Amino acid sequence: MNRKPSIAVLMGGPDNEHDVSIVSGTSVAEALEAADCGPIIPHKIGRISQEELGQLEGEVIFPVLHGPWGEGGPLQEMLEADGRPFVGCGSAAARTAMDKHRAKEIARELGIPTPDWELLHPGQTSEMTPPVVVKPVAEGSSVQVHVTHTASQRDAAISRMSNHDILVEQFIDGRELTVGILDDQTLPMIEIKPASGLYDYEAKYHRDDTVYEVNPDLPLELTSQLNQFSLALSRALGIRHLCRVDFLLDDLGPWLLEINTMPGFTSHSLLPMAASAHGLELPDLCRQLVQMAFSSAQGTVR
Repeated sequence: MNRKPSIAVLMGGPDNEHDVSIVSGTSVAEALEAADCGPIIPHKIGRISQEELGQLEGEVIFPVLHGPWGEGGPLQEMLEADGRPFVGCGSAAARTAMDKHRAKEIARELGIPTPDWELLHPGQTSEMTPPVVVKPVAEGSSVQVHVTHTASQRDAAISRMSNHDILVEQFIDGRELTVGILDDQTLPMIEIKPASGLYDYEAKYHRDDTVYEVNPDLPLELTSQLNQFSLALSRALGIRHLCRVDFLLDDLGPWLLEINTMPGFTSHSLLPMAASAHGLELPDLCRQLVQMAFSSAQGTVR
């Protein structure tokens, strides 16, 4: 870019990940300042209206929100109507990626293995044999994820989420792997090794006992396959700029869990970690994402 535009960094939102979004957004704003990208204008928001969005200062928008409203389509639809360049995918891709049921259907169509599952609407019960994972269809950061080993545990977890559409998914006991994608290119893979149990919300954002191994010891063919799966799904969903694709690996092979269209930017976050291993520190990463937003607005990037 020949000039330095003002950049609005949006954070907060009405979703369960409000506090994490504040941390991510603050990190992005500080990184853009360090990269000398121009005037940086942080905005802590809730569920804003189209008119309120239009009143926010900034020539380009970097929305660092996580969850169904901020990451799953509603905000992206408003950003499209606003007309200013913005970082991240459009509303159609955001809605599909946030819908774990639909994303898994598309993965299956592409030949990407994903654990068996069933979709439950409020009031429905599950017939899947435990162990199973019970989770909302449209949430992130392992919010309300329950690993259940008996039918009574499964049913209790379902009853606690009676107001949501629910995904009941076959439990896979395997290694946790994630593939970051930046500008349609894969970043170094990371293996996540929680100290105990599930890599849940607490492990992601509040504890420091998780080990992250960049470029884990895997056969070259498997690494290539996971990268190919990640790119295929990202492209099929129409995702742009950035995303992170999560897998489990057991003796039968890799299993897709989900795809995230606005990964975190906290000190524990995986996509910035992968970018750093690729030689791209956070200020340069954030600057490149702003450049991608401008390029997309000009029609030069998918």
